Parts: sequence; C-alpha cells; structure tokens
Amino acid sequence: MSDTPVRESLVGPVEIVGVGLIGTSIGLACRRAGLEVLLTDPSDDHLRTASGLGAGRVSTPADRPQLVVVAVPPDHLGAQIARALDSGAFVTDVGSVKAGPLAAVADHRTVERYVGGHPMAGSERSGPLAASASLFDGRPWAVTAHATADPRAVDLVEALAALCGAVPVRLTPDEHDKAVARTSHLPHLMAALAAGALLDAPSDHLALSGQGVRDVTRVAAGDPRLYGQIVSANATAVAALLTSVRGRLDTLIEALGAGDRSGLEAVLSQGVAGTQAIPGKHGGPALPSGRVFVAVPDHPGELARLFADAGASEVNIEDVRIDHDPGRRVGLVELVVDVDRIDHLLASLESRGWVTHR
Repeated sequence: MSDTPVRESLVGPVEIVGVGLIGTSIGLACRRAGLEVLLTDPSDDHLRTASGLGAGRVSTPADRPQLVVVAVPPDHLGAQIARALDSGAFVTDVGSVKAGPLAAVADHRTVERYVGGHPMAGSERSGPLAASASLFDGRPWAVTAHATADPRAVDLVEALAALCGAVPVRLTPDEHDKAVARTSHLPHLMAALAAGALLDAPSDHLALSGQGVRDVTRVAAGDPRLYGQIVSANATAVAALLTSVRGRLDTLIEALGAGDRSGLEAVLSQGVAGTQAIPGKHGGPALPSGRVFVAVPDHPGELARLFADAGASEVNIEDVRIDHDPGRRVGLVELVVDVDRIDHLLASLESRGWVTHR
C-alpha cells in the first residue's frame, strides 16, 4: 500500500462571493474547466453581468458548495469568511493581506477549513466587465496555510490556483504580508508621494514631464479608498519598511546638503542593485539587456509595422515602453532586448527606414 497521501480534488461547486474583476475572472476560469460556479454579490447589476458573461449562475440557499472563494474588499473579508465557514464549506479568499483576515476568524469553530490565497494579477480596470478567464495565466498565486489548516483545504486552494492557470506559491500569512509590503504596498505609497509633489507645480514645469515621471507615478492612480483599506490592513509591515526608507531619505538629504557626491552615488547604487534583484522573465534571473529607441509616427498602423519589422529581424523583444513627445506627432518607442542583439536590431530597423538610436 502506498504511503502517499490522497490529495483533495476540486470538483465543485465553487461559490464566488463578490463578482468584481477577480471574482468574475475566477468564475470564468472555473467554468472553462467545466466546474459548476455559484455567484453571490450584493449588487444585482454585477450578478447579471457576471452570469451573462458565463461566469456562473446566481447561488440559492439550497446550494452546497465544496469551496467558497471570498473576493470582497479588505474591510469585509473577515465577516464574509466567517459567514462562508458557517456553511460547512472549505473557504479561501483573494485579499491582498492575509494575517488580518485570519485573525478575524481565528476563533471560529471550523477555522481549519479556511486557507487564504492571493492571486498576483489584476488590471487598471475594475468590475465584472473587465474580467477574463486568462487573467491568472502564469501568475503567482500565494497560498497561505496557517498552523491548524486542514490539508484538504490546502489541496483545494492549490487546485483552484492551478485550474485558473496560476502557479501556487506557499507562504505563511505573516511572510506573505511582509512580501507584498515590500513589492506592492511600499511602491504604491512611494508613487503617491512622487505624484503628490506634482500638485503645486507650475504648468511650465509640468510641460517637461517625460516617461520617467509617468513610470514612477503610474500606480498612484489607483482607487484611494481601496488602497487605503489594503495598506491599513498591512500597517505593521508597511510602517517598518517606511521607517527604513526614512533613514535612507535622511542620508540622501544630508549628502545633498553637504555636497557629498559619494554619499549620493551610494544611494543611487543601492537603487541599481535593487532593480537587478527583481526576477527576470518567467521567474528566472534577470539577464543583461539594452534599449533601442525608435521614432514612430502617431497614426494607425505604424506600431504594428514596427513590431513586424522587429520580428523580421529575429530579435526577441523583452519589453516595450512608449513616450509621447508633446511637441510633435511622434511617439518614442523603447524596445528592451538582449544586450548582444542591439547592434543587429538597430541595423535591421534602419535598413527598413526607421529612425533609431541607443
């Protein structure tokens, strides 16, 4: 007889509580896999939209889901997780902070049936109309089992992540919250501070805005109420990182005041090292890359033509950014490629009439 434990299979029904972008996307992915999906949401409009998209049907009191996925705003997670546990189902959630919801249900009589989850995917859009069955394809999905979690619950949450096309990553709730504080919450706050510094800027100063300021401030455009809930729920981890950043900021201010260029360069060098620590494509190590800039006329078809010509050069494009020059109807497209392929790409594009530079 084999000693290998039998894993719990996800057979459904799966109930989704909260059919916004994430909840509806999970429903669509489960339906794609043939599972029965039940939908619950206080908004009748969201329910009609999600069910109309094929994400499932509206749940009824007679339904008995195998797994309940709670996909509501952070302030409501604890209450909704407890309510789902009262039904006797296994329960997970998709909130971006894990220690808080666990603490809220720690005394529940069936807390062992709850295992938190967090798919690292999203969109600048929100609501069920923005949903996609492929939203999670290839993305990490944190699975945050606590010390008393039922192994069957862990199996089901990992099975859900895999069914949605994601890659399950096991972390404790505390380690998860420290990780997202560093990789998501702190960057959002830094972006908000940088964007806030633009409020009192004269219009002629803002006229000099380039791609750099857009890159740094992009995430600051997120919903303040939602991100206020998220960051507040992870206050301890975020505050520790902010304290560390404050120390570096003081060092930077002192270096500038003293004309200490070496101190300034030390802070900048730490930034370079930090960017190199970010995992590369497909989760592998970051590879040496370079940038090729191409002037692209701002009218239909030109971007497609550039990509076709880049493809004909047989150089793989690792990343793309576009900076729109305010003074003329030309976009400056930045192509990130393997550093050893820069010269070949430049020559190939220039032979096809493109204006390029490094």
